Amino acid sequence: MKDSINVGLQERSYQIDFGPGIISDISESLAEINFSRKVALITNVTVNALHGERLLSLLAQAGFDVTLIAVKDGEEYKNLETLSFIYDELVKAGIDRSCGIIAFGGGVVGDMAGLGAATFMRGVDYVQVPTTLLSQVDSSVGGKTAVNHPSGKNLIGAFNQPRLVVIDTDYLQTLPAREFNAGMAEVVKYGVIRNSEFFDWLNHHYQDLRNLKAEALVHAIKTSCQIKADIVEIDEKESSLRAILNFGHTFGHAVESLTDYQRFLHGEAVAIGMVVAARVSQQLGYCEEADVARISDLLIKLDLPVEVPKFPLSEYLEAMMHDKKVADGKLKMVFNKGIGDCLISQLDYPEVEFKTILDEVKGR
Repeated sequence: MKDSINVGLQERSYQIDFGPGIISDISESLAEINFSRKVALITNVTVNALHGERLLSLLAQAGFDVTLIAVKDGEEYKNLETLSFIYDELVKAGIDRSCGIIAFGGGVVGDMAGLGAATFMRGVDYVQVPTTLLSQVDSSVGGKTAVNHPSGKNLIGAFNQPRLVVIDTDYLQTLPAREFNAGMAEVVKYGVIRNSEFFDWLNHHYQDLRNLKAEALVHAIKTSCQIKADIVEIDEKESSLRAILNFGHTFGHAVESLTDYQRFLHGEAVAIGMVVAARVSQQLGYCEEADVARISDLLIKLDLPVEVPKFPLSEYLEAMMHDKKVADGKLKMVFNKGIGDCLISQLDYPEVEFKTILDEVKGR
C-alpha cells in the first residue's frame, strides 16, 4: 500500500511515495507527472545485478525507451571522472533536454545522477528511486547533488530538486546489514535535532527496524522524510535552518576524508560525528552528560561506531576547515540542545573543544 507526502516548493514541489512493492507502479507514477518516455536509468553495478532487470522490464512494458548507465559501486567513485563517464553515456544515448533521468541506487548514484541532470544540457528532469536506507531518508530528498573532491566531500555540486521520489521499502531486504545500520544513523539524527518522541520511538523499536518489519520501516522512513521536507520547505538552499541537517556531519566528513573514504561508510562516520558534536554540546552547556549517553547508547544498539579514530588534532582541524559550513574562516557546527532540539553556533576556538575530546580518546 502506497503512502505519500509532499515537498512544497511552489513550482518545484514534488511527491515522495512510500511503501513495500510500490516499484510495480513506477510507470503510472511517471505518467502522473508527465515524465518523458525517453529516459536514462543511472544505477551502479551492484543494484543493477540485483534489481535492474525488473525495473527495465517494468519500464519497457509501459513503452519507455530506456538507456541503462551503470557506474562502479562505492563512495570512492563519486567524483568528476565518473560524472564525465555519465555525460559521455548520455551523449551516446541521444539524451536531450526533453528526456529524463532516473537515479536508481544509493546516495552516491542519486548525487551523481542529480548533478548530471542539473548540468547536462543545462538541465534535464530526473526522478529518484533510492534503494538504500541512507538514500531513502536523506540524500534522495531535498535536492542536494554533488561529487567529492580530494580536498573534501561534496564540494562540487548543485541544488536540483527531483520531479518525484519513489521509496520502495522492499529494496531494503537485499541491503547488507552494515549498509542498513549506516542509514539508521541519519534516522537517529532526525530524532536528536527535531523530535524527541521519535527518538524515544526508535529506542523502543530499533529491533523491529533491524528485523526489517515493514510497518516500522515505513513509519521511520516517512517520519524522517517529513522532518526533512518541513525543513527544506522553509530553507531550500541552506541559507539558515536547513543547516541543522548537518548535525554530526562536520566531524563525520573529516573522519571520512582522513580515512580516504575507505574505512567507514558515510552513516558510520556521521554516527561518530554526532557523538563528538554531542560531547562538544555538553562542554558548551547545551546538553547534559545523560543526553550524550542516550545518543551513544542508541547508536551502539544499532551496531554503529562511536569511537573517534586516532588522528592528530591538527589533521582533524584542517579537514574540518575544508567543510562547506566554514564561512569567513570560521567553523560553524550544529549542536544538540538536549534531545529533540538543536542550534547552530560558531566555534571561535575549535582547537580547545576538540583537544579535550581527542585527549579523552587517547586516555581510553
